Amino acid sequence: MEGFLLQASIYLATMVVAVPISSRLGFGSVLGYLLAGIIIGPVLHLSGSEVVGLQHFAEFGVVMMLFLIGLELEPRALWAMRRKLIGLGGAQILITVAILAALGMALGQSLPVALTLGMILSLSSTAIVLQTLNEKKLMQTAGGRNTFSVLLTQDMAVIPMLALMPLLAGTAHLPDAVDGHAEAGGVFMASLPGWAAALVTLAAVGGVILAGQYFFRPLFRFVQSVRLREMDTAVALLIVVVIAWLMSFVGLSPALGTFLAGVMLAGSEFRHELEGQIAPFKGLLLGLFFITVGASMDFSILAEMPLIILGATAVVIVVKGGVLHLVARMVNMAPRERALFTLSLAQAGEFGFVLSSYAVSLALLPYEVAQAFLLVIALSMLTTPLLFIVYDQVARRLSEERALPQPDLIDEQHMIIIAGVGRFGQVVNRLVTMSGFKTTVLDHDLKLIQLMRRFGFKGYFGDPTKPEILDAAGLAKARVLVAAMDDPEANLRLVRLARSRRPDLRIIARARDRVTVYQLYDAGADHIVREMFDSALRTGRYVLENIGLSEYEAAELEKIFYRMDRQGLRSLAEVWKPGVAAEDNPAYMERSIALNAAMEEAIGDRFAHGPAAAPLAEDEVDDPEPEHGLIVPPRRPGRSATVGKWALRDE
Repeated sequence: MEGFLLQASIYLATMVVAVPISSRLGFGSVLGYLLAGIIIGPVLHLSGSEVVGLQHFAEFGVVMMLFLIGLELEPRALWAMRRKLIGLGGAQILITVAILAALGMALGQSLPVALTLGMILSLSSTAIVLQTLNEKKLMQTAGGRNTFSVLLTQDMAVIPMLALMPLLAGTAHLPDAVDGHAEAGGVFMASLPGWAAALVTLAAVGGVILAGQYFFRPLFRFVQSVRLREMDTAVALLIVVVIAWLMSFVGLSPALGTFLAGVMLAGSEFRHELEGQIAPFKGLLLGLFFITVGASMDFSILAEMPLIILGATAVVIVVKGGVLHLVARMVNMAPRERALFTLSLAQAGEFGFVLSSYAVSLALLPYEVAQAFLLVIALSMLTTPLLFIVYDQVARRLSEERALPQPDLIDEQHMIIIAGVGRFGQVVNRLVTMSGFKTTVLDHDLKLIQLMRRFGFKGYFGDPTKPEILDAAGLAKARVLVAAMDDPEANLRLVRLARSRRPDLRIIARARDRVTVYQLYDAGADHIVREMFDSALRTGRYVLENIGLSEYEAAELEKIFYRMDRQGLRSLAEVWKPGVAAEDNPAYMERSIALNAAMEEAIGDRFAHGPAAAPLAEDEVDDPEPEHGLIVPPRRPGRSATVGKWALRDE
């Protein structure tokens, strides 16, 4: 027991340290797990014989992941993917096996050994690739969907590969899809005639489909009636475990079986509940699987023949990448999707460990060759996060090189320029134009401009942060510039540019939050409007009215909060430091707490004599027009000046 607890502590501690560091550096969690395993195993030698057992156990994470993916696909969606499954996946596997087998024979290997190595290395890492695609939110892109199609085809191809290996070895063994050893199910299936084994296999697949459609839903409904959350978890695990065992018993891939069950349950009302129950186990087991891959890497073989191992790894990645690129061009994938498709699948996969072990048990693959290629598989898997980093660079370059539509020729110049016509700017533009004033509207989103024109409003496509666009819009003659773009950084650049060229221009800027207010004020904006401030104030007033206050009382409280919050902003701006979080700035925190206390006191004073108190005086609410957008807060009779000597004009 103590040994187990010690090993668990080592694995968890290394995971907790390595994975966050890797994620913060932009390498993703998978590389962090692999490095954690390398630290535990080859570097510090803290792992032992338990790694092999842990790896077989952790492979269950792949099974759970395929179940969750199946829950996202209804049968119609899977049927719609049939051409990708057969075309993309089938072509990739066949061409890769042929090329790698030819290379193996050219290097002196026999045909059975060369074909075996070709099959082993043609598969990619379902666990690493899907985990990384989900982390980077690339699964729903065209490239991500094509990648998933190939991975699913590869998982299904494991079945005929396992069936073919005994024929190549001249034996009649039947494989087990989980660990490569003939266990009870394998012995039973081997004792059956070929036609009977086929019928049992088909019956198992049909049973999974029927159970997913007609049995699991009533079961989940029955268990939920107990209203015990741990029972929901138990039935979710039961579904996955039973299907995995059944598939293993008949010599099929457990991942394929659970995927089919997930597809059958995709339209179920319990889909989201199943996802919530399974996801935590899937994440932990996948992390453990990656750690065991790193811990099981035998670097002594790499030290003995580094050029051969590294060269073989490079050849596998280059050959698979070349085949994937060719297949992608054959189906006319866009350059960006082709890059993702090629780089994400160029490694070998975890099923290579299963196939290698089984090939050794059949005496089809020499032990020394298998050990060397296990290291090649692990090293290629280790490069996957690096290949995704290469993809990020390629995608960024393709985005920069993509030819954008030319900016519109601006043929009208008006006294008001509105930069940005999204959900914020369009309201400003409608109010101003319907009040009888003409505006020059700019936006770098061509679809927004086209949509605006369809509704009868005139606008121009172009990047307002570029000097030539702003000059063409009439910056030299304009009286007011509204910086209303969605991107805070772009808004900030626009304000700085406009202020440097026109010191006398009135600039009204949209801010996302208080920090953006401080930045825009420093950049030279005259009036700064927090985009959610007024709507949040109105919501707060409705809350007060619905909790029992009169409309008058709620409106008075809203006015006090509005005025004092605006005044407090300028006071906080004096102690705000760029690049320093508010909670790490003692002066900012101290002043913020003081401002909150002052506001609470002011609200209490306002209604100290009951709700019949007179409304706020006009000069307490409507501040006089200041210079440079600043105001001096009024003094209350008998009280000291409110906190903060100055306040921003609008917010």
